[in-house]
Amino acid sequence: MQHSTKRTTALDELTELLSSMRFAISLLTVLAIASVIGTVVQQNLPPNAYLNQFGPFWDPVFSWLGLYTVYNSSWFVTILAFLVLSTTLCIIRQFTPMMREIRSFREHAREVSLRHFSHRASLEPTLPPEKRSDAVGAYLTNAGFRFRVIEREDDSTLIAAKQGSLSRVGYFLAHGAIVMICLGGMLDSNLPLSLQIRLQDKTPTKEEEIGKIPQSAWLGSGSLSFRGDVTIPEGKTAHFAVLNVRDGVLLQSLPFRIELKRFHIDHYETGMPKRFASDVVITDNESGKVFEHTIEVNKPFEHRGITLYQSSYGDAGSGMQLIIHFLIPGAGSIPLDDRKFHTQVGARIPFPSLDGYVLEMTEFRPLNIEDLSAPDSEDRGPWAAFFGSGTRAGEKNLRNLGPVYVYRLRDPTGQAREFHNYMQPIEIRGRMYLISGTRASPREDMSWLRIPLDDAGSANTWFAIHQFFFDPARQTALIERFASQAPDKDEAKSLKTIATHTLNQFPRGGINSVLESLEIPEDKREEAMMAFFQVLQRLTWNAWMMAREAAGESALEPDDSHSPFVNDALHALSSSLSYGAPFYLQLTDYEQRQATVLQVTRSPGKSLVYLGSLLLTLGVFAMLYIRERRLFVLFKKDEALVAMSSGRKTLDLDETFDRHRDGLAAALGASAPPN
Repeated sequence: MQHSTKRTTALDELTELLSSMRFAISLLTVLAIASVIGTVVQQNLPPNAYLNQFGPFWDPVFSWLGLYTVYNSSWFVTILAFLVLSTTLCIIRQFTPMMREIRSFREHAREVSLRHFSHRASLEPTLPPEKRSDAVGAYLTNAGFRFRVIEREDDSTLIAAKQGSLSRVGYFLAHGAIVMICLGGMLDSNLPLSLQIRLQDKTPTKEEEIGKIPQSAWLGSGSLSFRGDVTIPEGKTAHFAVLNVRDGVLLQSLPFRIELKRFHIDHYETGMPKRFASDVVITDNESGKVFEHTIEVNKPFEHRGITLYQSSYGDAGSGMQLIIHFLIPGAGSIPLDDRKFHTQVGARIPFPSLDGYVLEMTEFRPLNIEDLSAPDSEDRGPWAAFFGSGTRAGEKNLRNLGPVYVYRLRDPTGQAREFHNYMQPIEIRGRMYLISGTRASPREDMSWLRIPLDDAGSANTWFAIHQFFFDPARQTALIERFASQAPDKDEAKSLKTIATHTLNQFPRGGINSVLESLEIPEDKREEAMMAFFQVLQRLTWNAWMMAREAAGESALEPDDSHSPFVNDALHALSSSLSYGAPFYLQLTDYEQRQATVLQVTRSPGKSLVYLGSLLLTLGVFAMLYIRERRLFVLFKKDEALVAMSSGRKTLDLDETFDRHRDGLAAALGASAPPN
């Protein structure tokens, strides 16, 4: 018996804790902090984005805490569940006493208690006793009170009136609204999906080819709630959405098919997207009905409880015509036609002849707006080193740099290097260059290769110079030409030795490697470095002239007007050593193919959240603006005792009591007592 009593006491204490206000406030505080985190930390980004932002130490910590998907994390849903439990228990505990209080007129109020009210007055009515109750009742009715008349055994009469009892209903509306909002949040969280995965034995997959995705990764169209994306190229149809789950994906079947007829995108004058929309055709699987609709940002379409939002847009496999410019010895003689090929975004191309390299085309963007203003040294962007600060601080110099094609090149070990190439030449300080950015990891900044264009606007000259510098067979011809310009045999022999050393050392680290290899006393080092740099310039000039002769063009007369190209070519040759690829890909033509990205959601909790928000508003309004008043009139032989109480003391309570006191005094024919 004692054991049972202890168990009951422990259960009562647990119930008391769960239904207490301090427990609910603690949960709301944690939810508020979590909501702040979910607002500050952008949610549901690709993993690499968080790795770049927070670094390799904090990224796994934040991922384990669920800060990247706060509103779908298990701990957030658990807090919502406890808040539902706490609020429900609170409603259950307070329901009976509050309903009793709402129905009660407090007919048993004692005279002693009434005389201790802070708002009370004693009146001396002149109206006959038999008419007093009717007079007071008429006044209370006109004033909006409900009342009861109680005849007591001591020949006194109590009229108990009340007004504004619905303010207590606001308590139930507000607390019930919190329960509904939390339930709606739980329904729209990952909880239903997690239960479905467990109960139906579903397994996320990493397979990218639709035909190879197992049935265990498919969800039926009757899923309670989900949120995923569907990517549809123009002219194509989709019937499923992709749901990102942990390290894989699930495919959510839809009860209809979506066909993208056309994708629209408008731009501002700066080239930034202004509006994008999708003309779609929806075909219902069950009824066969067809709906045509235009979906754009903030204008979704809903069918069968599923809402389609215009989320984004992307590439649908744009076709590209490319030319390979080899950066390896001996490849310069490959005919141009053999170096041309056609591919598209998403393609994966192996190169068995290049030691097993694999090309992966990942992205194509026809418009690229860059801010070239570079206002200060700390916020200059990737173009600062090229353009300098050509505009005043605070001004923006937005330019469309034309199409960009992005690809990854995997070496035989599987390591990938990323490349960002610009199709159009870009003008930098009055000269034109082909620009290519590269990095070994998304965590790294881009390093840029600037390939100068010759006077005819062609980059072929630089690639030919590159072959003369790095192809041993052509190095020999370049060295002979360089040495032949000496006035005598002894100097020619010396120049040949210098050129041979320079070209042997250059592939090991570029200009710096050549200059650092000099074993010269410190007092003569600067002069020697200048001399060797001039040797590099002359070798570059001779390689240029040999390239012109091979192309059937006449040689040029050396003058200062050609120095910028020679210097640019030499620095590009040095930079190419760290380029990390055996070739440069040049885009010559493209055919853009666009795709829309629609967010597909089924949110049964949305209606609960909306209804809960409405009830919460009504509940707060009722509690704040509906004032509960209780008015008592106790008739004694020659006295009418008026007393008033309120559930919440407000600034107008004194004025309200004075008004009702004076009104009752007039109804009873009594003079109003002084304030």
